[in-house]
Amino acid sequence: MKALLLAAGLGTRLRPITNHIPKCLVPIRQKPLLAYWLDLLLPNGIDELLINTHYLPKAVEDFISQSHWRDRITLVHEEELLGTGGTLLKNRHFFKDEPFFIGHADNLTRFDLKQFIAAHDHRPNQVDITMMTFDTDAPHRSGIVALDHLDRVIGFYEKSLEFYGTKANAAVYIMEPTVIDFLDSLKRSVIDLSTEVLPNYLGRMLAFHNSDYHRDIGTNESLRMAEMEF
Repeated sequence: MKALLLAAGLGTRLRPITNHIPKCLVPIRQKPLLAYWLDLLLPNGIDELLINTHYLPKAVEDFISQSHWRDRITLVHEEELLGTGGTLLKNRHFFKDEPFFIGHADNLTRFDLKQFIAAHDHRPNQVDITMMTFDTDAPHRSGIVALDHLDRVIGFYEKSLEFYGTKANAAVYIMEPTVIDFLDSLKRSVIDLSTEVLPNYLGRMLAFHNSDYHRDIGTNESLRMAEMEF
């Protein structure tokens, strides 16, 4: 299976740390976020990895050039940010009409990738996406999901002040190539996955729950929490 790892974010909420380092290279216990992802994905079922860059791309290029995984990694630079869906569509040739993995390199996570792939392989009929979920300690800052009796996603509550539970979208997915066909049908180059794509797949997404560890390293507070927890 091939994977897209999104690493183009500006990391504005992590300033001043990200004034001189891209968000995907912010260290947790002296190890860059991106390194955690490479060591999680590439030994456990991902054959090739595509990483997009935008902010401080030279730092990412230098990091990958020194990685022992470099021969299995392709970098693609975006002069203008395309959104998660736009990046996926622009690089559809990389996935060759096969199921693929997609994740955000600014999250710190730990899960069993082989179990995740197996869950997607054994998904219910007419399901095109398997979404990773996790239990959040900040539901008002997360995308809370509602599930049916088959663990299919049937509702979203994005950063709501109302309480709808703690099971949240981890923004980590395995998708069928038909999702890229849907992106193509939108006839746009900039596409946001969470707002413009996922709502069209309600009832056609399976939830895979990460009960090990997952945290969005989006703020200095979440960075401090990760340093203590991980």
